[in-house]
Amino acid sequence: MGLTKQYLRYIPSGKCNIINSQDCNLVFVPLKGIEGRFVAAGASEDVIVWDLRLGEKAVVFPGDKHEVSKLAASPDKQSLAVGYTDGSVKTFNLENCENISIFSGHKTGITCLRYDMMGHRLASGAKDTDIVIWDIVADTGLKRLSGHKGLITSVEFHQDQDVLVSSSKDSFIKLWDIISGHCFKTIAGHITEVWGLTLMRESNYIVAGSSDMELRVWEMSDEHSAKQEDKTHTMLGENEFEDIPSPLHCYKAGSVLRSTRGRVLFMTCDNTGSVLAVHGPNDSVELFQFLPDAQARIKMKKRLRKEKNKASKSGEAVEETQVDYSNEKPMLADVVRRLQLIKAGGKIKSVDVVAGRGQELRVAVSLRNNSIELYSIQMQPKSADEPECLRRIVAQGHRSEVRCVAFSSDNLALVSGSAETLKMWNRPSLACLRTVETGYALSVSFVPGDRHALVGTKQGNLQIIDIASGDLLEDIPAHTSELWSITLLPDQTGVATGGGDSTVKFWKLELVPDVTNESKAKVLSLLHTRTLKVDEPVLCVRISPNSKLIAVALLDCTVKIFFLDTFKFFLSLYGHKLPVLCMDISYDSTLIATGSSDRNVKIWGLDFGDCHKSIFAHDDSVTGLAFIPRTHYFFTCGKDGCVKQWDADNFEKILTIKSHHGEAYGLAVSSNGNFVASCGQDRVIRMYEKTDEPLVLEDEREVEREEEENATLATGQETAVPGHADLNLASRKTVTAEKSAELLIECLQVGGEYRMELKKAQQAGKPAPAAPAIMAAFGASTPNEYLLQVLLRIRTSELEEVLIFLPFTSVCELLPLLGPLLQTPQADVVSRILVFLTRIHHKSIVSNQSLLKVIQKLHAVSTANISKMKDTIGVNLHGLMFLQREIEMKEGVQFFWDATQKRKEKQRKKRLREKAAWRAVLTL
Repeated sequence: MGLTKQYLRYIPSGKCNIINSQDCNLVFVPLKGIEGRFVAAGASEDVIVWDLRLGEKAVVFPGDKHEVSKLAASPDKQSLAVGYTDGSVKTFNLENCENISIFSGHKTGITCLRYDMMGHRLASGAKDTDIVIWDIVADTGLKRLSGHKGLITSVEFHQDQDVLVSSSKDSFIKLWDIISGHCFKTIAGHITEVWGLTLMRESNYIVAGSSDMELRVWEMSDEHSAKQEDKTHTMLGENEFEDIPSPLHCYKAGSVLRSTRGRVLFMTCDNTGSVLAVHGPNDSVELFQFLPDAQARIKMKKRLRKEKNKASKSGEAVEETQVDYSNEKPMLADVVRRLQLIKAGGKIKSVDVVAGRGQELRVAVSLRNNSIELYSIQMQPKSADEPECLRRIVAQGHRSEVRCVAFSSDNLALVSGSAETLKMWNRPSLACLRTVETGYALSVSFVPGDRHALVGTKQGNLQIIDIASGDLLEDIPAHTSELWSITLLPDQTGVATGGGDSTVKFWKLELVPDVTNESKAKVLSLLHTRTLKVDEPVLCVRISPNSKLIAVALLDCTVKIFFLDTFKFFLSLYGHKLPVLCMDISYDSTLIATGSSDRNVKIWGLDFGDCHKSIFAHDDSVTGLAFIPRTHYFFTCGKDGCVKQWDADNFEKILTIKSHHGEAYGLAVSSNGNFVASCGQDRVIRMYEKTDEPLVLEDEREVEREEEENATLATGQETAVPGHADLNLASRKTVTAEKSAELLIECLQVGGEYRMELKKAQQAGKPAPAAPAIMAAFGASTPNEYLLQVLLRIRTSELEEVLIFLPFTSVCELLPLLGPLLQTPQADVVSRILVFLTRIHHKSIVSNQSLLKVIQKLHAVSTANISKMKDTIGVNLHGLMFLQREIEMKEGVQFFWDATQKRKEKQRKKRLREKAAWRAVLTL
């Protein structure tokens, strides 16, 4: 069947106006070896790294379809972890911006991410109340921790032990043993939800924030030192320990009172774990410093000396035993010091801190009004310097949601209006050129000549903007209610405006002398010429290109059409069940398309007013509609976030673009029809460009059907295996896992058939038959190579889920084929497959004598090959260690990592000895 009509595809070509998303945090990231200068922030589905010194974008990590919900930077300064609203986690390399791995383990959006100290493991928490620990090096899931009953708000790795600390909205804090995967301690110290948690000062303190003004602090200690603490707190009547063995013990150390009201919204600490940053739903960031032991003891001695002097002045008798404070342990008030309060420029969404040079601390703050601020403070004890704002990133986006957009006549510029400003953008580079403060913009339009713009505001004013100077020339009170629509007259001599005061006013463009300045230059102004009064508030106004008719959409769900010259009534278009929000007239003045809140788009003829077609266009209200010039194609956008293209002649949907996350408010089409712009609730202005790629409607419908089928799993969402109630995999079922399993089953079938053909040809003395085409596509000449290629193409994080999809008959076919593969360099992957299949099908394999013999042979082969690989790795490791010692002896210095680890270990042992001495004195 031949093509009856040729369509060209529109593709996304760029986006602007987004600085940071409201539902994502920001983190400092090192780029080019520089720290404290670059911050990564979520921007809808992308991640933007901002250069705070230059105030511009440094790197953009592109996303797919889902919004970014959480970010985490690795301590090794190599990668960035990104969590999405669909429950997936991606890691990116900061140097080359490549996607390293993709993890799918949650069913709902990611709420928290955290790397361990080495950057080798990643913990993710989500709204599905589960915590998953991922192995970054092996690209697979390690453990799924289930126990919380509410949304996970924070996860933290312990610095010295394999322990994970988590908090949730179920008001509990849990301590998990990562190796065994069980919770060995639950802290129930909060009455309401725990909104934030962090570990301070080398993981010695747990600080958690709730819905009140109090930050609760627990002190942690290992099993060796906890015995003395147990005895001490038993004497004090504060024993909170259990008799069961556990790697860590903790007890309530006290609380810190915040100076601001409201719940804790976000908590974080710097890379050294000494400075804590807390903020609530207001514009203040509170900073607390956890002092080292030496400074805390100095502060404690000063406090005790003051108490002693105060007691002596009051005449109280002070015993010698009471004044001997040499072995006293510092209190929480001695450890925590309050730093300067930071007042930001708006309500805060998230914050991140990094230690600078000397005593400088840099604080990056992302605000809810789509801006980022960088502050610097000094951490000296008696510093009177106020926090200094070093940089604000505000020019690249509106402070509120964009309500309207319009193209210039030469298609090189774009204007957008929001609740407070009008911005002009360069269309090719998407850079912001001008920012002008206006009223609440509901409609915007370029004036012929592209030197001025008109803005219709919520107050009913019509504002004239000089784009070159960025000045507001005139503010005309055009209507007494909202000015919903501005449309140019076809002869380019004036404009027509429609407002909520039930009037349509016509204005003539004219040049008047500039009375504000002494120059003789003239400025643009508008002269009111005529007024059309209607019965209902006006929502939209359009004039036919032949200058004969004017269409007015009213609040009573109808569209009235009048003659433009006499205002005589011509037609009434009724059929919508809810008011018409948008409409447009075709270039030949024969068709008018209307979009309504009833989710329908109706196409009418302007000759008799008959409805040609009613189309159910969007899943929510249709908010924008515009014809492509010199065609009968038109674009629509709706509150479902989609932008769609339609053909008004055969009433076919041409293209669907799922663009905005949330509602789409408006769109504009350029004068040449090559560009389309849309704005929405996600504060992103998205651009679409026409390409030379042809588009076939049947193929588009087929792609849409495949996407709908792939959206749901054919085998259900559960991953449980019969007979394995305790099998709780880190990953979850995905569509890619199902397809990989189908590919593996096909590989076993094709390989089996080809082996049979080879056997028959060998018995008959004939030459070997040609390999199947699919084997040639994988670059394999034998069935074993084909099987190995298929296994290696399976994503490592989804390997276990793919193996669960296999039926037991396929497992019986696969196990004998793993023997030759264990002798390849990929023996580690094959061994993992063998162990997992044996684990989940253990009973069936043991009861089958033939499979049992196969397993015994595979065990011998795998043991020998894995031992050989371990020997190779051991030889290489010790060779590198030998080279390290040679270099150290030659250079006379230790490698930085070894020296740092030794110093930390010495400091840790020293602290343990000091704590043991203090507790012994207190016990005596």
